[in-house]
Amino acid sequence: MIEALSEEERRDALDGLEEWDHDEARDAITRRFSFADFSEAFAFMARVALLAEKMDHHPEWSNVYNRVDILLTTHDAGGLSTRDIVMAEAIDGIAG
Repeated sequence: MIEALSEEERRDALDGLEEWDHDEARDAITRRFSFADFSEAFAFMARVALLAEKMDHHPEWSNVYNRVDILLTTHDAGGLSTRDIVMAEAIDGIAG
């Protein structure tokens, strides 16, 4: 079973993810990515999709033209888990 982060773990993890916002209502993290155009946004989503499959952890996301909004939470844990933090760091690496 996947465990949700404790308050202290959550606080420490969020300190390391400066570009991500905490959605307290859903105990999730969110970030908006902006690109030059739709093609760049879609290419980014394709790379994240491959990562998500490999990690077996899939984001909630939406795309409008050059923007991609991502929300990460672990439904099985009822909120943020280490899986979300690792995924956010990996996504940041893809985004450059």
